Amino acid sequence: MSQPVQPPNPPQQPFGGQPVEGNPYAGQPGQHAPAAPTGNPYGQQPSAPTGNPFAGQQPGQGAPFGGGAPFAPVPPARNNILLGVAVALGAAIVAGILYGVIAGSIEREVGYAAVGVGFLVGFAASKVGGSNPAVIAASAVFSIGAVYLGQLIGISMILSDLAQIPFSEVVGDHFDTVTKAWSEEADFMTYLFLVLGGAAAVGGAKKAG
Repeated sequence: MSQPVQPPNPPQQPFGGQPVEGNPYAGQPGQHAPAAPTGNPYGQQPSAPTGNPFAGQQPGQGAPFGGGAPFAPVPPARNNILLGVAVALGAAIVAGILYGVIAGSIEREVGYAAVGVGFLVGFAASKVGGSNPAVIAASAVFSIGAVYLGQLIGISMILSDLAQIPFSEVVGDHFDTVTKAWSEEADFMTYLFLVLGGAAAVGGAKKAG
């Protein structure tokens, strides 16, 4: 027996069964309906100009003429003369004491130590005060004084050992004896070390500047 023929599928309404007639935005089957107007005349148009040529850039973007900030900050100039002279004086005192302790411990002077004293004083002063001639001159003078101070400390340590008296007593009560001993024992090398200290200070200042 033949089966009854099923009727074809009834036509379906597009877009959820809504009628097509009278709907200008209803598309044909398989097509997307165009977007309805929103009432904003600028909805599909580019944003209006604001007068700022960089308004379209995102935060964090660089300058338009190559990346990074257009002007790099300039580091402050090192030209504090008074502070440079003060640093030279402080470094000379510290370096002179160290030089004297070394000379007194080995009971002899070392030329490299005198050069190191001057270089340290000049380098530290110029790092703070810049390459000002006053700072360089002060560094040289203080370096000579530092080497001289070290020589006196070294002699005081030697006299303290020989006389079996405290170092503080030698410096406090017999400092005239120390300076007299320096004058009697000074020779060409003694003055050469003073000159080396001053010259090394100039070289250290130029190296730092």
